[in-house]
Amino acid sequence: MSRILVVEDEEAISRMIAVNLEYSGYTPVVFGDGKEAADSLMIDHDYDLALLDVMLPGMDGFKLFEVVKSRGIPAIFLTAKDDIASKVTGLKEGAEDYIVKPFEVLELMVRIEKVLERTGAFNDVINICGLEIDLNAMTVKRNGEEIHLKAMEFKLLEVLVRNKNKAISREKLLSMVWGDDYFGETRTVDVHVGQLRKKLGLEDDIKTIHRFGYRLEVKK
Repeated sequence: MSRILVVEDEEAISRMIAVNLEYSGYTPVVFGDGKEAADSLMIDHDYDLALLDVMLPGMDGFKLFEVVKSRGIPAIFLTAKDDIASKVTGLKEGAEDYIVKPFEVLELMVRIEKVLERTGAFNDVINICGLEIDLNAMTVKRNGEEIHLKAMEFKLLEVLVRNKNKAISREKLLSMVWGDDYFGETRTVDVHVGQLRKKLGLEDDIKTIHRFGYRLEVKK
């Protein structure tokens, strides 16, 4: 389970990020002050990723990033500063990504996954709803027995699992699984969800959100 440092002084935003990280299976550690976060890294720096605001009390995000980088922790900047100079500074210094507020939580989670994949900290095997899902091997097992899924069925399952307990629209699922260049109808999503429910016994777990989309409901 990946451990993620979150340094954000706006409490509502940091709480929202932490809740969504927890729902997605990550362990967030939150600070609202840059200096406090930097001091803590002298004792505990066992993180797979850092999410850093730029405008922070105590120590700004760019200075904090120097400490984070010295500990070998990859970072994504989250900031309201959308000027080109700030983006260039963050990326030039070695940040993995730069996301401007306001942002969609779903976009943030996808970008986090991509960074963890690149840095080798991504959790390749997920156990959920009685299933063992191996993201590298693209296999799904229940009670040790493999269940065959087509490529798009597996990709759809991965998106639902990585965004468990979140409602995702049909349009967003279509884009995330089939790509922005796909010109099919959202009915494609409905068909594949039906196949996942039947093959994996997830009839009670994949909830239909009326006139919107789907949510994989997982009880803690």
